[in-house]
Amino acid sequence: MTPSAFGLVHVRVQDFRSARDVTLAPHAVCALVGEASSGKSNLLAALRLLLDPGAPKLRPEDRWRGDGPVRITGRLADGSGVSFPRAAADDGTTDSLPAVLFLPADLRSETVVAPSASRPGAKADAEALFASALADRADSATAPALAFVAGVERCCEAGLSGIVLLVEEPELFLRPQAQRYFHRLLHTFAELGNQVVFSTHSPAFLNVAHLEELVLVGFRPETGTHIVQPEPLLADEEFRIVSEFDAERSELFLARAALLVEGRTEKLVFPIIFQALGFDADREAISIIECGGKSNIPLFVRICDAVGVPCVAVHDRDAAPGEEPIHAERLLNALIAETAGAERTVVLEPDFEGATGVAGHKPQGAWRRFAQAGPEAVPEPLARAARLVLQGAGLAPDRDRT
Repeated sequence: MTPSAFGLVHVRVQDFRSARDVTLAPHAVCALVGEASSGKSNLLAALRLLLDPGAPKLRPEDRWRGDGPVRITGRLADGSGVSFPRAAADDGTTDSLPAVLFLPADLRSETVVAPSASRPGAKADAEALFASALADRADSATAPALAFVAGVERCCEAGLSGIVLLVEEPELFLRPQAQRYFHRLLHTFAELGNQVVFSTHSPAFLNVAHLEELVLVGFRPETGTHIVQPEPLLADEEFRIVSEFDAERSELFLARAALLVEGRTEKLVFPIIFQALGFDADREAISIIECGGKSNIPLFVRICDAVGVPCVAVHDRDAAPGEEPIHAERLLNALIAETAGAERTVVLEPDFEGATGVAGHKPQGAWRRFAQAGPEAVPEPLARAARLVLQGAGLAPDRDRT
């Protein structure tokens, strides 16, 4: 999706909560992605302060480490500017601001939409549609979650436009199928001439084909919240990205580090390798990504680099020691080495079976062999790959786990 023709195109947040000085350029759909307490909700709250005169007033604890003053500035798609604090003469005036709806996580089981100053027009219409969706499901225990989706559906059906929708964790209370549907629905809503900014921990809400929609949010104790906005990948790779990525692979955007492997066998075995070394990959937020074949590894490396996720690539050399791979394999091996770099590439000679001693019934045999393995039984190439990923995640492989 292209940059928004409506809504905010540039925002700067200064001295608000965890945001010491953060600048972002939201697209028509903008996903804030990051670990808990990184500042995603604080950025949403800042956008609400900027656009909604009915937002809660500042508290002393809303200032960065008690300092101040808080300042939030933005530029709209029409070229006009908006700022917080507003001039006294403008306080309470909403005519020049986009309509904004805030759907916080703590109201997902109740009214869904946060109370705010309303005026006739798209905002009031949208609030009424959400209220009617909630009323229609008053007898259901899942009413708020269903009304959450139904409210956006009704806004789309009504053709409402001119709304900035701010959503905390849209995945709450929704089954996986509903999450995928709702993600598409939010894009439909944006295409009508609205803007959607949301925070999420769900891979279902991350549009891999459009990395520019993602805002990676992190936190440093000394400087506070910081962000990375990836550049889009090449246009001719869009279909390939969509066809190769599913929710399982998209979790790399939420990872501390990623291990990129060729196929299912390596994906099944490496969690056991980490355990043998005294680590749990899931506990450490390390994703083991099966790339769907060796030829896809360079693409996944570029995506990891674009979003700032440390990664290590593991692949077969596909030639016996002392022998040269066939021409196509030689070119692919060179491309992986060039894309990832020698320090992030582990090559298995001649292949996974040869490096591990597993032959025949590869997935089952490998899993059985390493299920009860200790560190001394882990083949060195696999151990080296795991250690490199742990280092990328900021962990010391030899640290005391007790």
